[in-house]
Amino acid sequence: MKPFLQADFAAFVGIDWADRKHDICFQPAGGKRQLLQIQHTPQAIDAWAQSLLERFAGEPVAVCLELTKGPLVYALMKYPHLVLIPVNPAALAQYRKTFTPSGAKDDPTDAELALDVVQRHFDRFQPLTPDSPEMRTLQELVVYRRKCVEDRIRISNRIVCALKNYYPQVLDWFDDRNTRVFCDFLTRWPSLSQVQRSRTSTLERFFRTRNVRRRNVIERRIDGIRSAHPLTEDPAALRANQLIVQTQVPQLKLMIQIIKQIDGEIAGLCGALEDYEIFTSLPAAGPTYAPRLLAAFGENRDRFQSARHVQQCSGVAQVLERSGKKSWVHWRYACSTFMRQSFVEWSGETVRYSFWAKAFYEYQKQKGKSHHAILRALAFKWIRILFHCWQNRVKYDESTYLNALKERNSPLLAYAVTQGAD
Repeated sequence: MKPFLQADFAAFVGIDWADRKHDICFQPAGGKRQLLQIQHTPQAIDAWAQSLLERFAGEPVAVCLELTKGPLVYALMKYPHLVLIPVNPAALAQYRKTFTPSGAKDDPTDAELALDVVQRHFDRFQPLTPDSPEMRTLQELVVYRRKCVEDRIRISNRIVCALKNYYPQVLDWFDDRNTRVFCDFLTRWPSLSQVQRSRTSTLERFFRTRNVRRRNVIERRIDGIRSAHPLTEDPAALRANQLIVQTQVPQLKLMIQIIKQIDGEIAGLCGALEDYEIFTSLPAAGPTYAPRLLAAFGENRDRFQSARHVQQCSGVAQVLERSGKKSWVHWRYACSTFMRQSFVEWSGETVRYSFWAKAFYEYQKQKGKSHHAILRALAFKWIRILFHCWQNRVKYDESTYLNALKERNSPLLAYAVTQGAD
C-alpha cells in the first residue's frame, strides 16, 4: 500500500472514546475545528461516518484514537474512507501534561489533543493496516486460549487444594488432572467412602469405557482404592471440601472441552495461512507456539521495520535511560504482555531441541545469569532469526545458522564444541 501523506486527507479527526459516548474534534483541511459528541450505537456511528463520506465525496479522512482494537475500531474499520491512526494512550497522556501540568482532564479536550498530536507529528504515526480476517481471528483466538488455560489452571489448583484436605488419594491415582477421566471419576465418586463401596467390576468398566486400556494402571488404581484410609472424618472438612470439588469439577471439564475446541479452530485457521510453514519449521514450536508466533508477526511485512522493532514491541528489549553520568536499564512496560510471553516461553522450550540454544543457555548459566534473564536474552536472539525468516519467507534451518556462527567465529560455538569434547 502506498504510504499516506498529510496532504492526502480531506479532514482530520480526534476521538476520545468511552463506553457509551464518543467526544470528537473535527477539522477539515484549511478549516476551523469543531467539537461534537456521538452515542456509542451502531446507528449513530454509521450516521456520522456516512456524513463524512458525503461531505468529502469519498476523500480519505484521518481518524486519531487511542485504540488498535475494540468495539469502536471494529465499527470504523468497515468504512474505506476512514484511515485509523492509533496513538499510544501513555503518549497522549504525557502530551496532555505538557499543556496542563495541573492534571486537569476533560473528554472534549482529550479529543482536541488527539487531533493536534496527529496533525503536528503525522510522520511519527502509522495508519492501522489490518491483517486478513483469518489472521485477525487467529490473533484473537491464541490470546483467548491462553486465558482459558490460565482459568483451567486456577480451577485445577482449587480442586487439588480441596482434595488435599479430605481426599488426597485421588491425586496419587491420577497423575494428569486435566483429563476427562479425572473429572468423571470425581463427579461419580466425590469421596473415599463412596468409591470404596463400589464393586471392582464397576470400577474396571468405568476405566475401560474412558480409554484406560493398560491393565496395570487399572489394577494399581483399584488396589489403591481398596487399601486407602480416610484422612479425616471431621464432617466440617468433608462437607465443605466435597462441595468445592463438586462445583469446580464441572467447570474444569468445561474448560478442557473449550480449549480442545479452540485448538481445532486454530489448526483450521493456520492451515489456510501460507506463513504458517515458516513457524512450524522452528524447534519446539508445535501446535501451541507456532500459531502464537505467527499471530505475533502477522501478515503485514511493513508493520516492523527491523528485528529491533519486534524486540521493542514485544517487550523483550529492555529500556535504556541516561542522565548525566548515570545510565540504567529497566523492564519495558509499554508492550504486549502476551507477545512477550509467547517469545520467552517458546525460547525456553528451544533449549531442549536446538543445539545452539542449549549451548547459549549453558554458557550464560556458567556466567552466573539467572534462568529468566537467560530466557529473555535467548528470546532476543531468536527474534532476529525469526524476523529474517519471516521477511524473506524462508523456513528455519539449524545447520544454516550454525554455519553462520562458524563463519563469524562465534565464542558460543567454540564453547559448545569444548563442552562436547569434555
